Amino acid sequence: MDYQIALIPGDGIGREVIPAGVKVLEVLAKEFQFGLQLTEFPFSCAYYRQHGEMMPADGLEQLRPFQAILLGAVGAPNVADHVSLWGLLLPIRRQFEQYVNLRPVRLLNGISSPLAGRTAADIDFLVVRENTEGEYSDIGGRLFTGTDREVVVQESVFTRKGVDRVIRFACETAMNRPARHLTSATKSNGIRFTMPYWDERFRAVTADYPDLRCDQFHIDILTAHFVQHPDWFDVVVGSNLFGDILSDLGPAVAGGIGVAPSANLNVEREFPSMFEPVHGSAPDIAGQGVANPIATFWSIQMMLDFLGEAPAGAALMAAVEKVTGDGFLTRDLGGSETTDSFTERVIGSLS
Repeated sequence: MDYQIALIPGDGIGREVIPAGVKVLEVLAKEFQFGLQLTEFPFSCAYYRQHGEMMPADGLEQLRPFQAILLGAVGAPNVADHVSLWGLLLPIRRQFEQYVNLRPVRLLNGISSPLAGRTAADIDFLVVRENTEGEYSDIGGRLFTGTDREVVVQESVFTRKGVDRVIRFACETAMNRPARHLTSATKSNGIRFTMPYWDERFRAVTADYPDLRCDQFHIDILTAHFVQHPDWFDVVVGSNLFGDILSDLGPAVAGGIGVAPSANLNVEREFPSMFEPVHGSAPDIAGQGVANPIATFWSIQMMLDFLGEAPAGAALMAAVEKVTGDGFLTRDLGGSETTDSFTERVIGSLS
């Protein structure tokens, strides 16, 4: 089987971790006997500075034929975040109906949690985030800008289709895990319309899964429970904003954002899905060769699993945990490994 994969290294350390990921991916392709057709695209803040846009007008059409997109990072100090995100990342997610943002949170072998006394047995859950609507809509605006009458309006958009499909994905995911436990993030005691509607649809969809154990927490106490009781959780589903918050907090309790992968899934496979580390472009360390590639490797594992090459993905994560378990860590995890040296150790563990 040949897989067509679009590479968007992007900015900063994305241009270091994606080449590392490609090295590992090519080794896996040879070992597990699948083909790769990799095409790199220059879409980035550097592209924006040269062309005045994050990608060309037909950029999405260029990406459409691919089965998957591997994205490094987007962002640069001299380009506003809303320009880089709304010009590249968000159009890809929305136009390709990547309505599930899936982020695993697991304490890897050899990595310490900042939470005292916690082990790998305590931290192993998934955050399912709604990825195309909710609080991150582009409906709104300003009136009377710059005056004392200035008004700013930002609308949230929750549709039955959008809410139901992400909750159903979370249900199916939870049903395929041993605990069969699903938690909903809400704030229906403070947000009058959208969150009671989310709760209503959560009850309606989960009614189809009588073997699923379900509960819900308001987002404020839920963040506290993530820190105090990470062992309580198995699959957690939330709206775009709440899922975004939880899916960064989760990796923080599992060792740091440098190990945080993600998948932006078009579940029906009508469009390409996108896989990306979520550590950002990290301009403060870009070019030093010290970026942690674990999040990229883990994102590649998620991509391989989605493409039907689960054994290759499992081998990759086993190799990563062999290396971390032997005490070889990058600087952000308290070690001295570089991007290249860590990558070579992982490749060596695959052989």
